Amino acid sequence: MELKGCTAIVTGGSGGLGHRICIALAKNGVNVVVNYAESESKAKGVADELKQLGVRAIAVRADVADPAAVARMVEQTKAEFGRVDILVNDAAFNKEVAFADLDGLTLELWNHIMTTNLTGTFNCIKAVAPLMKAQGKGRIINISSGAGLVPRGSSIAYAVSKAGMIHLTKCMAVALAPAVTVNSIAPGWMDGTRMSANWSPEYAAGAAGRTLLKRAVDKDDVAEQLITFCKSESVTGQTILMDSGRV
Repeated sequence: MELKGCTAIVTGGSGGLGHRICIALAKNGVNVVVNYAESESKAKGVADELKQLGVRAIAVRADVADPAAVARMVEQTKAEFGRVDILVNDAAFNKEVAFADLDGLTLELWNHIMTTNLTGTFNCIKAVAPLMKAQGKGRIINISSGAGLVPRGSSIAYAVSKAGMIHLTKCMAVALAPAVTVNSIAPGWMDGTRMSANWSPEYAAGAAGRTLLKRAVDKDDVAEQLITFCKSESVTGQTILMDSGRV
């Protein structure tokens, strides 16, 4: 798909990885809706940065767990840009709870993680699907995690939510073919993200050393893989693991 002139919605666009994804899209001529739930100033700052790259950009508040808010975001995007070509599901929530600490993984926390990470992704895909299908093209990229492929991560709920995203990617690829492709990226440890900020300092200090490449995953590498998925006419339903050789 030719990207110049396209419009993308990036959920969690003001976060560490979301920011780099927005930059990569803008460098390819894509207009960007920077979604946020709480960090208005950060999201507006990212939007201003994107405008300096020669594209149009706005910050839009919407909690992805709220279907009505997501629908309003999509309608606002359509009103502002006339279309939605790319959806990046990067919004997520985590909190570190040791796998063995089942009492610490309360039902409230389980539900919040699952609703934000998995149901929120479903809400956003469902909201853009009719528009993309009517346009005859679209690209959806879900940001999962290496924790969705092996029993690791900040909590059981987080790992299960990311595993669900990977299977949702496959299911939505079937549901939205042939007009829309749906793919996923499963990053490993990345410095400077909201996810990594929730880990204990002890875990963070040794995370890169536990990989074969002995370095954290480069956020720009992940963003470039996303661009590849957007451009591709031949790939759907796939998840690529980018974890510096951890798994």
